[in-house]
Amino acid sequence: MSAEPVKRLYREAVDAVMAPDEAGRLWRTVLVCLPAPIPILALVALAVGGGWSAAGVWILASVSVAVAALLLAAVVQPSPLPEGLSTGASVRRSLHRYRQITSLRLALGLVPVAVGAGCSIAGGGLLPLAAAMALSWPQLALAAPTFFSITRARRAMEAWGTKAYLWAALAQPAPVEWPVLTPTAAWIRARLDARRTGGAQPPAEAAGPAAEPGEEPDDEAEAATGLPTRLAAPSAARQEPADLVPGFPVQDPATATGPRPIVRAPAPARRPLRPLRRDRRSKTKR
Repeated sequence: MSAEPVKRLYREAVDAVMAPDEAGRLWRTVLVCLPAPIPILALVALAVGGGWSAAGVWILASVSVAVAALLLAAVVQPSPLPEGLSTGASVRRSLHRYRQITSLRLALGLVPVAVGAGCSIAGGGLLPLAAAMALSWPQLALAAPTFFSITRARRAMEAWGTKAYLWAALAQPAPVEWPVLTPTAAWIRARLDARRTGGAQPPAEAAGPAAEPGEEPDDEAEAATGLPTRLAAPSAARQEPADLVPGFPVQDPATATGPRPIVRAPAPARRPLRPLRRDRRSKTKR
């Protein structure tokens, strides 16, 4: 095998992982969870002394939980989308449900590892944990946003006839963030910046937020409430919630062409009055 196809596959894998979109974010989450059972195996090996043999009941319990989780991860799919959704709502709900199913598959893949670790400690050997790890890694692979898993999830969401724009949702831009490394690096960077500046705050921030240029203190409001004007919460008009996924903007109510129509329920039909007993005609047999 030549080196050019290998380089091309490596480049495609790196682009898929480092892509600043929702699919790349899910790929990074799966890649962080893949090596998670290895430190657990090292800790359990230190606890049991490195032996492999264990009682059969503990091996059976660990394998049973791992097989059940594997079957559940292979069968479970997102719920169908409700009817009558717009394009933006379909994109948001499709992405949200696919994130939920990915998190569920990752949890189903890590639960057998925890159960296998407990069974290994109870049985005094590493065989229950090794069997659970052998069945948990395929579950973690099922959580990756591959073409097969995305297609199955999209078909499950479209079971009621509503079109699921899942590919468009996964192609939305998203920052490149690693689940554990990015917050840790941001915290370390903030601590280094604070140590470099000596922990001193700027004068403007230490003095508090300044008042607006055109804002004047209201003496009557201060006398009535007992609070200064700068502590009063500004009243703002209620705005519509923005889209969770960029690329599908919501129309601003201030720039709307006309008032929003009010949907009124139709008036209930009046039931006819029943005639009095004296007004009823006597029925005669013919």
